[in-house]
Amino acid sequence: MDADQILQQLYDQTLAGNRPEVVDLTEQGLVDGIEPTTMLFEALIPALEEVGARFERGDFFVPEMLIAGRAMAGALEIVRPLLADTGSDTIGTFLMGTVKGDVHDIGKNLVDIMLEGAGFKVIDLGVQVAPETFVEAIQEHKPDVVGFSAFLTTTMPMFKVNIEALQKAGMRDDVIVLVGGAPVTQEYADVVGADGYAPDAAEATRRAKQLLEERRALTPA
Repeated sequence: MDADQILQQLYDQTLAGNRPEVVDLTEQGLVDGIEPTTMLFEALIPALEEVGARFERGDFFVPEMLIAGRAMAGALEIVRPLLADTGSDTIGTFLMGTVKGDVHDIGKNLVDIMLEGAGFKVIDLGVQVAPETFVEAIQEHKPDVVGFSAFLTTTMPMFKVNIEALQKAGMRDDVIVLVGGAPVTQEYADVVGADGYAPDAAEATRRAKQLLEERRALTPA
């Protein structure tokens, strides 16, 4: 297979959730000289974005999303260390978690993958993350950006609770707060006092980079 065929197969097999084949294709791509970033942005991430689109249309359900995510994770285990060797420095640290009361993580996991591909070091606290856990993790890891994810309208109020916890701990001004999730809007993000909002993984990556660049431009060297 030539490079285009490998990328197409990588896309198709990720979409199908065929982890062993995705791993084999990733390894073959590297042997054939395909850049890790090319496989990531031209095959792997587009495949997961299509999975998300099919889920939204009702063509895919949670099991299909999960197996596709696992297939993607297999490729990422191979590609992740190589991305660090391509000469692209880590552009910042992003700490992420689904808020307390919410167990949804598929969208969050896709954001993680895209952030890593963009050069962020990602620390994922998982789901059902309590405000005090966020505070402790921020104290430990000192991230540049913190992401709060919520899939349910009933858990969205945790954004404000989390931000208030950061304020009480005296660290609100130390981090950029980005929020997202299916029911979240820009208006809601403004109301709770977040620095930014993203409706999807691609926008989350773009906004994180933009907000970080803006902050650093205002910070004396």
